[in-house]
Amino acid sequence: MNRPARLVTAVLTASAALLLTACGSGGSDDKSSDRIKGADAGDTKTSSSAPASASPDGVKRPEITLPKTFQANFESWTNSDSKLQAILNDSREELRAKYAAIIGANPDSDAVAFYDSEASLTTGRKWIKQFTDSGDSIIGSVRAFHPQPLISDTGSGVLYYCVDERQASTKNRKTGKIVKTPDKPESLIQYRLRLDKTSQGVWKTTSLTTVAGGCG
Repeated sequence: MNRPARLVTAVLTASAALLLTACGSGGSDDKSSDRIKGADAGDTKTSSSAPASASPDGVKRPEITLPKTFQANFESWTNSDSKLQAILNDSREELRAKYAAIIGANPDSDAVAFYDSEASLTTGRKWIKQFTDSGDSIIGSVRAFHPQPLISDTGSGVLYYCVDERQASTKNRKTGKIVKTPDKPESLIQYRLRLDKTSQGVWKTTSLTTVAGGCG
C-alpha cells in the first residue's frame, strides 16, 4: 500500500482526521476559505522559522531547531496587537515542534507537549507516530501564511492559517526513497486552532482541525 505524500493529508487519508475537534470562531464550521470575522491578518513582513528559547514575557520555552534539509517559513506572521502576536508566536512554535518531532522520530517530544494539550496533544502524537512507524522523515520546505488570530469573548484564542506543502517531500530513512507532495490545490492546507492561555502565559493549542485544499 503506497503512502500518500502530503504531510498533513497523508494522515487524513490514513486515519480519517489529523485532529478530531474543530475550533472555529463561534462553534460553527465555516467554509474553509472564509476569513475569521474581526481578525487582523497582520502586516506584510516575513518571519522565517527561528528558535524561541528566550522570550520577552520571561517564559522559558523549549528551543526548537530544524535541520537545513527542511525549512518552515512563516509569512506575514506579525500583528500590531501584542496579545494576538503572542498567539502567533506560540502557534508558530507549536507547528515547528511537530515538524521537529517527525524529523527526530520522537512522538513523545517534550516540545510538542509544551505547546499542545488535550485533544491536540493526543492526536498530534498519533500523527507524528505514523511517520515514525513508516520510517519516514520530511525534507524540503513548507510555507505558513495568511494567519488570522483573534481572542474570543470567553478569552480563548482562535487562529486560522494556511500551509503550502507543495515544496515538501517524505524521505524514507532506510531506503532513501523520496515521495514529493503533489502540486495540487489539496496540498494547500487550512489549519484551524483553538488555544487557551496557561497561568504561565503560554498559548497552548487545545484543538485543531485541518482542511485539505482549504486555502486553494
